[in-house]
Order: sequence, then C-alpha cells, then structure tokens
Amino acid sequence: MAESTYSIGEGPATRVSLSLPEGTAEAIRARVGKGEFSSFIATAVERELRGRILDEYLADYEERNGPLPEPAQERARQVFDEVFAEEEQWPAAS
Repeated sequence: MAESTYSIGEGPATRVSLSLPEGTAEAIRARVGKGEFSSFIATAVERELRGRILDEYLADYEERNGPLPEPAQERARQVFDEVFAEEEQWPAAS
C-alpha cells in the first residue's frame, strides 16, 4: 500500500505523545479549554513549521544572492503567506 503525502495541516488526525511543562499546559487549558487543547497545539506547530520553511527559503536565497534587507524580508513573508493562502495549502513537510 502506497504511503500518502499530506501538506502541513492536512490529512487524518494521528495520535502522538507530547510532553509539556505543566505550567504551559495549564496556560493553554485556561485559554482554550480542554476540548480545544489539541487544536491549539496543532495550530501552533503548523505556524512553527511554516516559519521554518520560510526561514529555510530566505537562508537559501541569501546564500545565493547575498543579504536581504529587513523590508525585503518582511515583503517576502507577506508574499509567501499570500501565495500559500491562494493555493490553500502549504508544502508537504520534508
């Protein structure tokens, strides 16, 4: 059976074991409630992955072309978000 590839934020839910400091877990529960805990964690992890993908892209660009000024970095982030919002997906995790 072929293994499916899903983009970030896609696919069926899968159970994973996660350890957090108790204070962090309590702060999450206090803000979103017990029923939304997993959704909160998934959203935070997806945001982190997307940020890392962008950072990798920018690092590659700078390696090939030299330093990118801060305003250009911010614009790149905006464009990156717009493109993937239009596509309604992010690249598969690698």
